[in-house]
Amino acid sequence: MSIINVDDLTFSYEGSSEDLFRNVSFRIDTDWKLGFTGRNGRGKTTFMKLLMGEFEYTGRITSSVRFRYFPFAVDDPELLAADIAAEMCPDAENWQIVRELSLLDVPADVLWRPYSTLSGGEKTKLQLAILFLTDNCFMLIDEPTNHLDQNGRMILSRYLKSKKGFILVSHDRNVLDECTDHTLSINRCCIDVEAGNYSSWEKNKEARDSFEYTQNIRLKKEIKKLEASAKAASEHSDRIARTKIGCFDPVKTEKSLTRRCTVAKKARKLMDRAKVMEARIEKDIEKKEALLKNIETTASLRLPVMKFHSRKLLCVNGVSVSYGDAPVCSDVRFDISEGEIVALTGRNGCGKSSLIRLICGEDVPHTGEIIMNQQLVISLISQDTSGLHGDLSDLAAERNIDESLFKAVLRKLDLPRELFSRDISGFSDGQKKKVMIAASLCTPAHLYIWDEPLNFIDIWSRRQIEELIKESSPAMLIVEHDEVFRRNIGARDILMG
Repeated sequence: MSIINVDDLTFSYEGSSEDLFRNVSFRIDTDWKLGFTGRNGRGKTTFMKLLMGEFEYTGRITSSVRFRYFPFAVDDPELLAADIAAEMCPDAENWQIVRELSLLDVPADVLWRPYSTLSGGEKTKLQLAILFLTDNCFMLIDEPTNHLDQNGRMILSRYLKSKKGFILVSHDRNVLDECTDHTLSINRCCIDVEAGNYSSWEKNKEARDSFEYTQNIRLKKEIKKLEASAKAASEHSDRIARTKIGCFDPVKTEKSLTRRCTVAKKARKLMDRAKVMEARIEKDIEKKEALLKNIETTASLRLPVMKFHSRKLLCVNGVSVSYGDAPVCSDVRFDISEGEIVALTGRNGCGKSSLIRLICGEDVPHTGEIIMNQQLVISLISQDTSGLHGDLSDLAAERNIDESLFKAVLRKLDLPRELFSRDISGFSDGQKKKVMIAASLCTPAHLYIWDEPLNFIDIWSRRQIEELIKESSPAMLIVEHDEVFRRNIGARDILMG
């Protein structure tokens, strides 16, 4: 066991007007299992790369352990998986690699296949197995669930639960709850570390936020009363002071020699009282300004659902998809009616995305039938973000959506304004996904088809989208491995296999 010390860390990207981190200090025990949470763009990946020494910064990061980052780059994907494992972890025996893979429910024969032929889930599990065989290392695991189906995420959670000494970035609430014992959170103005899994951290944060809201309301009322009292006292002391210097009616005002001293003493007492009130007001304002800084807020969104002349929108009747002699899925049957949400579930490679491409009109080899009116308008979010290029104005023109509305929705999704004029290809993965979601939210449609829309999307935005779907009641076909999200939006699961 050792300690990772972060002292007065300050960092900003070149050309940025604001620091991403400013005077950040905290400690991490290398035996902890840390869940790492925060909104997209707050710097989770950047912080881990700072630990890796990839960027220059001010302040200090000290540790007696080395850091290893997931996912790591594979220079030659045509090498056998076993050769890549030997290159990354030369001290590991073959039996140890096989043991780790078995814990991740991966057959040993993947080691003798070219890395390029492995599925996304197999690559994820192989890399994790290799990294955890490295001695005296603290693991920095960046969003490992994006290529895993629901069963794969359960296996990953079980595996990580048996390990220690890592930071895990994930937006899957079930995964974070299952395998972490501490939470590292990037807030709006600081980074905090506290004991407990994500649900424990969320409960504590809600309690803190509620307390700060209550304190804020109380201080607002108190400041208002004090300001009124201070103003009245100041005006009264001014009136008294004026009588001291001859501004009085000689008929009505007593003219003894001690009058001026008495008036001066009274005016001074009232002015002192006003100054005390002003000092208290300033102190309360300082307290108030310290509140609410870390409270995350999300704006409500709107989905422009179009009415269709028929209640039933789509019928998938006995569809089977195969590529050559390899069957992908068989005899899939379901229908979608107005206001209904259907979620396609199943292992990776069971044909979910193929079925979506077929429904959207692509040429996919299949049997069975898709019954759908030609006038049905579909709004699609695909898995792939690699085709995004140009700035947001270019994309709005390309997709024939209102640019002002598009950018307003992106602001509600917490995309910084400074990105509006930049090329989308340089956005983070989470920011690219938000661009695709915003484009869909600006597209009136009868049916919304979203294929893994929440990959890389932070938990706050997930909740924001959950609320949108519950309020809008759209007809929707969705592929999403976040079980909590599916349950919260009331989706009907269709298991494919």
